[in-house]
Amino acid sequence: MQLEHLVDLKGRLFSPYLDAGDGPYGTRYIYNAADGTFEGSRLKGRFLPGGGDWPVADAAGTMRLDIRLALETDDGAVIYFENRGVWRHLPADEGGGMYIMATPTFETGDDRYQWLNEHVYVAEGEMEMLEEEGLLAQVTWHIYTVVNG
Repeated sequence: MQLEHLVDLKGRLFSPYLDAGDGPYGTRYIYNAADGTFEGSRLKGRFLPGGGDWPVADAAGTMRLDIRLALETDDGAVIYFENRGVWRHLPADEGGGMYIMATPTFETGDDRYQWLNEHVYVAEGEMEMLEEEGLLAQVTWHIYTVVNG
């Protein structure tokens, strides 16, 4: 098995976020996407309005990510993007920092991008807190296609 870089997605989240409270699976949060772009060797474009993340945090602070976005390529194709994963702070004995990993999926009916429907993908995320009015953070996802080795 090998990984080939597919695309980088970079989006900003609105502040404030919503706290839906403690439910049966943990604390549910709602982060609305403000805007974003994506670019790779085979596709490029922007986020359409309405996307975001609906993660659940457990008692230990691990967040189970539930990201959903509508993407529009520069040539007009619409792609549904879903990204499920894990976000947590790493303890000092594991090097500190953040662990942000996910398994995204793409879905489209556009013939030019059918190949997106036919692969397995993995992603590594980065998050930067923002100090701009009305914005919480910028998140970048580096997405890779899993290919036969």
